[in-house]
Amino acid sequence: MIKVVGVRFKDAGKIYYFDPDGKLIKEEDNIIVETSRGIEFGQVVVGPKLVSDDEVYQPLKKVLRVATEDDIYKNKENKIKENEAFGICLEKIEKHELEMKLVDVEYTFD
Repeated sequence: MIKVVGVRFKDAGKIYYFDPDGKLIKEEDNIIVETSRGIEFGQVVVGPKLVSDDEVYQPLKKVLRVATEDDIYKNKENKIKENEAFGICLEKIEKHELEMKLVDVEYTFD
C-alpha cells in the first residue's frame, strides 16, 4: 500500500495522484508539485489515503510543498494573465478571420 493525495489543476479537471512525501497535507490544501509540464499549482481534492500499488502509475511524483502566500498570489496573477491572453487571442482570431474556436488559455506556474 502507498499513501497518495489526489490533486486537480483545474476546477473540473482530471484527478492526478501524488506522493505526499511525509508532508501534512489535507483535502482543500493548495500545493505545488512537479509534473511533466513543469512546476504546477494544484488543489488537493482526495486524500491522503492508502491505495494498493497497482492502483497508481509508479513511480509517483512527490508533492514539493504546501503552497505559500506567495504561491497563491502568483497563481492568482497567472489567472488574470490567462483572461487577458484569452481576450487578445480572440481579437487576433477575429482580425485575421481565422476559422477556429479558442477553447482555453493556460499559464503554467513556473
